[in-house]
Amino acid sequence: MALKNDLRITFVLLGIVALGIPKNVMSQNCNCAPNLCCSQYGFCGTSDQYCGAGCKAGPCTSSGGGGGSSSVANIVTAEFFDGIKNQAGGDCAGKSFYTRDGFLNAANLFSEFGSGSADDSKREIAAFFAHVTHETGHLCFVEEINKSNNYCSDQGNAQYPCAPGKFYYGRGPIQISWNYNYGAAGKAIGFDGINSPETVAKDPAISFKTALWFWMTKVHLVVNQGFGATIQEVNGNLECNGKQPQTVRTRIGYYTDYCQKFGVPPGENLYC
Repeated sequence: MALKNDLRITFVLLGIVALGIPKNVMSQNCNCAPNLCCSQYGFCGTSDQYCGAGCKAGPCTSSGGGGGSSSVANIVTAEFFDGIKNQAGGDCAGKSFYTRDGFLNAANLFSEFGSGSADDSKREIAAFFAHVTHETGHLCFVEEINKSNNYCSDQGNAQYPCAPGKFYYGRGPIQISWNYNYGAAGKAIGFDGINSPETVAKDPAISFKTALWFWMTKVHLVVNQGFGATIQEVNGNLECNGKQPQTVRTRIGYYTDYCQKFGVPPGENLYC
């Protein structure tokens, strides 16, 4: 009899607790709607307890320290993001494909992105979006215009051999290309980059994750060497050492403009 009474009390208490939780925080999977924050405990909501300290994804508001989606969200405002995208034509595929929420959710997976001091964080974010702006034509292009090259290389071919009939040309915000990049990105993020490279141009969530995977794998470690070092990592073989000086100047122009918007000096070594 005592056991039954204890069970009744337990169920009553659980019911009270459940009623006390708002409906919009019942999910603990961080698969929140785009307008909701995922709290440090995995619940969805919009108040400071969800969007403040420890916020994992969504429109986080906490300034926090170092990198992560909280401080990145404060720098990459809707005004900044839309200011880039609004310069693209109305018929661009990227107008509806690329979103700020998509970027912030992807950035949440890479806590070291935009890390370091406040100035270092701003410079890295400015550098990332300078390349994104150039590669996509102000967030217009989802995939490369010239699709004649399948970008299949023997490099890493044992681990990531090209699939018959598949093309590994540039796709996404950084226009990732080559089979070995698609294969490694897919393994890290969780999609079949070799057999389904087109996913990067069809799935908005995967697209920004792939771009940030490339950035953190290839570029992040050289950001402190100056913007020129990031150009070298992104497309140096085609542009640096006097090969395409105007293209290099264009990338630098975007970078210095974004640094100015963020109120941070661009630093030295701008050219590659």
